Amino acid sequence: MNLLRMIGVGLLLHTKQLSRSSFEIATALIVPVVQATLAVYLFRAGGEPGRLLEAAVGAGLMGVWSSVLFGSGGAIQRQRWQGTLEMIMLAPRPPALMILPITLATAVTGTYAMLATLLWGRLLYGIPLEFAHPLLFLVAVPGCILGLGMFGLLLASTFVLLRNANALTNTLEYPIWLVSGMLVPLTVLPGWTGPIAAVLPTTWGARAVQEAASGGPVWPSLGVCLAISLGCLAVGALMMTYVERRARAAATLALV
Repeated sequence: MNLLRMIGVGLLLHTKQLSRSSFEIATALIVPVVQATLAVYLFRAGGEPGRLLEAAVGAGLMGVWSSVLFGSGGAIQRQRWQGTLEMIMLAPRPPALMILPITLATAVTGTYAMLATLLWGRLLYGIPLEFAHPLLFLVAVPGCILGLGMFGLLLASTFVLLRNANALTNTLEYPIWLVSGMLVPLTVLPGWTGPIAAVLPTTWGARAVQEAASGGPVWPSLGVCLAISLGCLAVGALMMTYVERRARAAATLALV
């Protein structure tokens, strides 16, 4: 119970911090709307107006992923700038448990992206929000967000070691959502992307949400997403301990 309370308090604290960042607010307000607009026109130009709901959901997932990716890297950088990263690493708890609330907070704030794209598509483009499995959709979205938060811990372990995490986040955003099939079906991608997509929790989380919206078996995809995410959590915890010790040895933990 103490562990869950610590994670819950940390999640609330970091969510409040993100909500007070002008950059995070501006990004959350603008990016999902732009992505939703591009997705709608992309599907219309391709002669597939019947898949506009899928386009809106996919754009929302892209926004969630962007929030997790940039939020995790940005959170570590903010801890450096504020001089609190060393205190986090010196806490009596394992480093992974101290960073996990940060990555979960970025995933929670990313829920706005999903809501914004759906509302934007409904109000501006008249997309009917007729989900095949409405209740399962309400389960799949939080499950996907939880999985992305644990995946963010694996990414954050490298952000502790890098002095400029933005250099890595900028290169990961588009390849990950593309190979995960958030907007473009995996069947149209080259065959060599299949094994990469199969090991990413983003792929299965996106599939679960899309199947809840359009119709299909939601639980298998959601289960695989959470299973892979738990693996990311375990590997991320090991990597976090390793990079924290390496950063201490190299005296690079507090460098900006």
